[in-house]
Amino acid sequence: MTPSSGPPETTDNRTPLLRVRDLQTSFRLNRKIEIAAVDGVSFDIYPGETLAIVGESGSGKSVTSLSIMGLLPKDVGRISQGSIQLDGRELTTLSDAEMRQIRGREIGMIFQEPMTSLNPVHTIGQQIAEVLIRHEGLSKSAARSRSIEMLQLVGIPEPNKRIDSYPHEMSGGMRQRAMIAMAMACKPRLLIADEPTTALDVTIQAQMLELMKDLQDELGMAIIFITHDLGVVAEMADRVVVMYASQVVETADVHDIFAEPRMPYTAGLMNSIPRVGSSINKKRLEAIPGTVPGILDLPKGCRFHPRCSFATNVCISAPPVLQDPGDGHLIRCARWKELDLTKKEAS
Repeated sequence: MTPSSGPPETTDNRTPLLRVRDLQTSFRLNRKIEIAAVDGVSFDIYPGETLAIVGESGSGKSVTSLSIMGLLPKDVGRISQGSIQLDGRELTTLSDAEMRQIRGREIGMIFQEPMTSLNPVHTIGQQIAEVLIRHEGLSKSAARSRSIEMLQLVGIPEPNKRIDSYPHEMSGGMRQRAMIAMAMACKPRLLIADEPTTALDVTIQAQMLELMKDLQDELGMAIIFITHDLGVVAEMADRVVVMYASQVVETADVHDIFAEPRMPYTAGLMNSIPRVGSSINKKRLEAIPGTVPGILDLPKGCRFHPRCSFATNVCISAPPVLQDPGDGHLIRCARWKELDLTKKEAS
């Protein structure tokens, strides 16, 4: 077993569409203090694949996505270390103008709350058309026609009328569909979806997930799905990256993550959701005690140890490295080989 700074080398002859290595994103609090909101994150995603990034609020998921998109607040945020390569092209060294060409055309993004992402003074059609005019050079009439096609593609009824609606004139589900239409307008190779269904009711959520899978099948794009909802992960993902306190703590195939979590934090997330076939009346769902530590108050050693029932002195004395046991299942835990987390979960 060896320490790993990223996904293990694989016999897969495909080339990753996106390769993130040792990413560190820092925020400046003042002239003397800078903190790492993302600390040494690495992962790959392949064409047509869905990668879920999961963890509680404050784990660094959204900052990771903003780093990839080049949308960090310039006055306080920066990528202080690491590499982000899209199809072999290094993104961290691109200018703002070059990144604007990447966004929308090569990488699309769906945000959690469309009302804060859509411009309230422009119609839905104007906002989709702007993407098409900027990135594909379409005329206004051609962009409007394509916008209507996109609205129809995402299942908005009467798209030729809805194209002239303002965001506040649409329901939450319709606004989210419009956001998907805008993100997909130029048929990007990578779609980043940051908690895209959190504000939706269960029925609309299911429709959104089905829509995204259908569009993925049709266009062959890769998806990074950022969520805290493990039910969505089971539905959508091929592989899973688990983050805690700015770091990756476990990475594996989605089936392995659910069948054999090896990091206590991941097992805790699994124990906090109901399972099909389990008796909720016999065994209450377990909550992970405590909260994710603040960036300014990270514990020594393993960052999860204050909340971990398995923690010993070894967990407190030194920070664990991300280990590669050789099967592609990466774990950041000093004691993982001694623990039987699946047995505890099933008890």
